[in-house]
Amino acid sequence: MIHKTLLASLTALAIALTSSFAQDTHKSGPFQGAKANKGFVTHTTQDGKSTLTLSDDFVAPQTPDPHWQVVDSNGKTYLLDRLMTKNQKVKKSITVPDYVPDVAKVQIWCAFAETNLGEAAFEHPVK
Repeated sequence: MIHKTLLASLTALAIALTSSFAQDTHKSGPFQGAKANKGFVTHTTQDGKSTLTLSDDFVAPQTPDPHWQVVDSNGKTYLLDRLMTKNQKVKKSITVPDYVPDVAKVQIWCAFAETNLGEAAFEHPVK
């Protein structure tokens, strides 16, 4: 009897943790743009930190200086970090700084040409 109660409690805990995690996960629409037009972004919140992660099918644009850029629900843009690391690997995830109130869109921004290479929007702004 104790084993059944323990098993039922662990199952309930696992379901609660899974649904709690699912509430903090948001998927954007697809990237749309001239150079960044494959894949999407997932937003997660863990330990109070917002993280954006590119999908595995995202293809980094072959441009001189692509960066992560986010747009909040008021239209204000925040240029974040470079998309590529020093050894030319794609930086697939980034922590959103605390000063960004929410994220409505994620853009891949070319800092060299100062142009939007593509963007993915969330159905509702995420925090």
